[in-house]
Amino acid sequence: MDVRIAPVTPANSALVTALRLAPEQMDFVAGNAASLCEAKSDRDARPRAIMAGDSVVGFLMYEAPRDDDEARIYRFMIDRAWQGRGYGKAALRQVLHEIQGLGHISHVSICYEPENDAARRLYRAAGFVEEGLDEDGEMIADLVLPAAAGNR
Repeated sequence: MDVRIAPVTPANSALVTALRLAPEQMDFVAGNAASLCEAKSDRDARPRAIMAGDSVVGFLMYEAPRDDDEARIYRFMIDRAWQGRGYGKAALRQVLHEIQGLGHISHVSICYEPENDAARRLYRAAGFVEEGLDEDGEMIADLVLPAAAGNR
């Protein structure tokens, strides 16, 4: 499966903002246009288009500040037309690989709505462990990354 993540650029940003969730998922994640606007003012934000071949099929955004050992994935979505094909699982593997390659991150956290069963299954299968609800009522899950090859 040719799935990769790529920086959001002027060339693909319109495709990212055109992505849509199924109606029953609309309350689970902020809109991509708002996320891209937020990324412009947040120097730690790393927006990524999820690509399957030449098609933009999803979007994610994370932060991995240089002065912190924790990365936070705080946006993750696959367009409704592309769901159920394994793209979310593949994109999650890709972003975790990218984050681990930064070299200074030891764990990754992610938040999601507790009633989002698809997200819960995806993150649990990747090794994330639920830690409880945050102040906004979202579930926090954490993944400890394996030690970098240079530290073994």
